[in-house]
Amino acid sequence: VQLQASGGGLVQAGGSLRLSCAASGRTLSAYAMGWFRQAPGKEREFVAAHSWSGSSIYYAESAKGRFTISRDNHAVYLQMNNLKPEDTAVYYCAARPSSSITTIQHQYEYWGQGTQVTVSS
Repeated sequence: VQLQASGGGLVQAGGSLRLSCAASGRTLSAYAMGWFRQAPGKEREFVAAHSWSGSSIYYAESAKGRFTISRDNHAVYLQMNNLKPEDTAVYYCAARPSSSITTIQHQYEYWGQGTQVTVSS
C-alpha cells in the first residue's frame, strides 16, 4: 500500500488544517489507519487512529477535543482545529491490515511520506 499525505502548511495559532492521506491504486477498507507526528528533536508520537469499521476511534490526550480523524474507502483525514505552536511537526499517516487499532508505531505496516505542519504563535 502506497500512502500519500497532504494538506500540511503554515497556520497561525488558533487556526485549522485538514490533512489527507490517500492510498494509490487500492482501497483502505481492510486497514486500520493512524496518524502520528514528529516534532523537531523529538520522537515520533501517536496522534489518532480509526478502525476500518469505524467502531474504534482513539486520540492522544493532546489531540482530544481539537482533532478529528475520519475516513472513507480511499483516504483517511485529520481535521485539526485550534492549533497550537506545540502541534508543529511532520505528520505521518500509517496503515495496518487489521480490524483493530493501535497506538504502537511498529504495528503499522505502511507509512506515508509525511506532511509538515507549522503553527506560528
